[in-house]
Amino acid sequence: MEDPDARALRTRKGYTVNTEPHLAGLTVGYDIPALPGMDEADVQTPCLVLDLDALERNLIRMAGRTREMGMRLRAHGKMHKSVDVAKLQQSIGGSTGICCQKVSEAEAFVRGGICDVLVSNQVRGKLKIDRLAQLPKLGARVSCCIDDPVNVAELSEAVTRHGTTLECLVEIDCGAGRCGVTDPAEVVALAKAVNAAPGLIFAGIQAYQGAMQHLQDHRDRRAKADAAIALVKDVLAALQAAGVKCDSVTGGGTGSFAFEGNSGVYTELQCGSYAFMDADYGRILDLDGKRLDHGEFENALFVLTSVMSHVKTDLAVCDAGLKVLSVDSGLPVVFGRGDVGYVQCSDEHGQITDPAGALKVGDRLWLVPGHCDPTCNLHDWYVGLRNGKVECLWPVSARGKAF
Repeated sequence: MEDPDARALRTRKGYTVNTEPHLAGLTVGYDIPALPGMDEADVQTPCLVLDLDALERNLIRMAGRTREMGMRLRAHGKMHKSVDVAKLQQSIGGSTGICCQKVSEAEAFVRGGICDVLVSNQVRGKLKIDRLAQLPKLGARVSCCIDDPVNVAELSEAVTRHGTTLECLVEIDCGAGRCGVTDPAEVVALAKAVNAAPGLIFAGIQAYQGAMQHLQDHRDRRAKADAAIALVKDVLAALQAAGVKCDSVTGGGTGSFAFEGNSGVYTELQCGSYAFMDADYGRILDLDGKRLDHGEFENALFVLTSVMSHVKTDLAVCDAGLKVLSVDSGLPVVFGRGDVGYVQCSDEHGQITDPAGALKVGDRLWLVPGHCDPTCNLHDWYVGLRNGKVECLWPVSARGKAF
């Protein structure tokens, strides 16, 4: 018999969350960390929790900012890997579609009902290209990035064989030093190659400057953004001179979106981390020296952890270590506490300094991860909390989708 707390539909503020398919037959503490209706105190740790009120405020805030700038928002799904979060971004957050980085991520989102997906990356390899070429059969608008004429031929062959269509954006390297071309003439040649290839449509320019997103100083980010915008302008001028229509310039992230949004050349933003925030993005400063997580957005994602040992007077040990937290961008921050600090981690444990002996076994702490993207990819579930109660349990739909 179905647990009454796992009823199929929960509706709030105009959006609906369908939890029943994910929860049927699952056991709290073995398969899942919680059930809707539970008290926060009964949620099993360690787990990912979402402050739903903070999440909604972040989404609404970004929707307003993009409207003010006259931009489209294509929220980046690689951050949360969740169909439910993506749907919430569309229903209240102004997102017109999503980005992802891998074909398997795109498959998870399209099968979950997201109908406009950009793989903001190159897709290479026969099997991956074949899978990408079949995605439009599920009723989705699908696009990807290119920086190589050989890839144009590969994509065209696959969509021709499957009777589908793909949109392609030429990626420019505007400072990140990864994928993309740098010469406007190369962009023109690639755009023309796409337009000449059966089954492909030239959809615009991918111009994401990832290297500047986490530069703390506003002036440093501004300088990097100015260089990227200048290159985009050169590319657009070259395309116009060649008679190639360019409908979209997409890019921008949580650390830089105001620069791209007010550039006069970008048409679409690809922000991701704004929805959840993390400790590293929280250190980003605006023009007035205010932290990003104390102004534009707020922390909505946490790893909920419990103190499991306190035999050392000034050191507590919690149950959140490397297997539930990514530390590539630094250690997590203990949310709302200035008296204790997360200082070291191993596979299963986190060490927390507690000089005043304020903690005891069983106490719970909310940790702000250093980097939200890889932290989310370590978990199966999001526990959505509101007013001390579990409102929803959402799967990390594209967890481990790395192909």
